[in-house]
Amino acid sequence: MTNLVNILLVIDALVLITFVILQSGKSAGLSGAISGGAEQLFGKQKARGMDLVLQRGTIITSVLFFLLAFTSGYVL
Repeated sequence: MTNLVNILLVIDALVLITFVILQSGKSAGLSGAISGGAEQLFGKQKARGMDLVLQRGTIITSVLFFLLAFTSGYVL
């Protein structure tokens, strides 16, 4: 059981890293670094297409990673 959880954890970590690397940057340059947080909170930009798939995939794999990490700690 421990080996299965650890293998799933490593696979999920690799998929999560891939999703994060494939996402495009939301801001460019110094102006994006200064106002980037406000645009994400209050902006009405919605992800579409591949960005939406990557965003949802990141959320799903991160929650799965969190659960597998706790399961791995509990099983040990």
